[in-house]
Amino acid sequence: MSSRQAPRSREVSAGAVRPAGALPRVAVVGAAAVPGARILDTIARAARASGDGRPPVAIDRDRGRVATAEWRLVDPTDPALVRALRDVDIAVWVAAETDLQSALRVRPTERRDLVVRTAQTLVTAAAAAGVSRLVVVTSAKVYGATPDNPVPLPEDSELNGVRDGGVVGDLLAVEEVIQDARRVHPGLSITVVRPAALVGPGIDTVVTRHFEAPRLLTVKGANPAWQFCHVDDLASGVRVVCEQDLGPVVTVGAPDWLSQEQVESLTGMRRVQLSEATALGTAARLHRFGVLPAPASELAHALYPWVIDSARLRTVGWAAAYDNETCVGAMLESIKGRHAVAGRRVDRMDAALGAASAAVALVGTAAILRRARRP
Repeated sequence: MSSRQAPRSREVSAGAVRPAGALPRVAVVGAAAVPGARILDTIARAARASGDGRPPVAIDRDRGRVATAEWRLVDPTDPALVRALRDVDIAVWVAAETDLQSALRVRPTERRDLVVRTAQTLVTAAAAAGVSRLVVVTSAKVYGATPDNPVPLPEDSELNGVRDGGVVGDLLAVEEVIQDARRVHPGLSITVVRPAALVGPGIDTVVTRHFEAPRLLTVKGANPAWQFCHVDDLASGVRVVCEQDLGPVVTVGAPDWLSQEQVESLTGMRRVQLSEATALGTAARLHRFGVLPAPASELAHALYPWVIDSARLRTVGWAAAYDNETCVGAMLESIKGRHAVAGRRVDRMDAALGAASAAVALVGTAAILRRARRP
């Protein structure tokens, strides 16, 4: 366990002592959500295999399904979180949004406020409780998706994601909280984990909804590079990060990437091409009128590369269990029977109306929704 500049209080120190050679005790904040539950279960199995005998701590508002953890029910935005962390060595929190359906029920300003308050409360509570390390999962989307991105992006690349009202803007706000925390709490080691596009059971994101559409939208002259990260690989990567200090930033994803042609072959989907101005301009207008669930900037992650390398994890022997082809299969299984037009869920009949092309889907979404609202 790393040293700190400020000693723990007597109460915290007594609870935090662990046997020599034992694995650090990990708490997963937000453990009832899909990624948190996968991370929690992976760490619990590692603790049992080591003979440590100390289950990980699960922290959330409601109890989740992982029975082998010690559940402590507390709102992660409540200052009482410090008491739930008192005998914890490492705290893990998944800030990345993986339940888009629920996220869309909240106004963007409220969603941003909630995720920032959670980050601030967690940092303050972890420092006060004497937690040695904080692991925060955001997304490789914070690097931004642009036509001239190197493939792959180095882990220390600048964060060029768009700071608007979308979920990427939320994660960039979290990253700002973390950057400030490194200065304010120098005794708290912080690692940010940035996965590629997450897939797997229960994962619902703007990227997965791109594949619920009738066709795959592309723009003329673009050269997409598709990379995914199965939620189980995220969990195993976070476990390694908890066991070894790999520095301030770690990326995790399947090795290499897929071309647009490979993705179309794997999914059996056809593409439709638009100009960049038409695609992004139409998406921006529809989002402004409340038709599209995400800002136009999110569309860039389906059009331009944002591939990462998992370099630091690979140096310690970690390897993804799922390649990109398998990830695509897992994603298709998880979205089976779902239909989305420009990212918004619709029923099968409405989805069929947009099957002519993604251009029709983009431009026709407003008309479809107006018709759906009529009594």
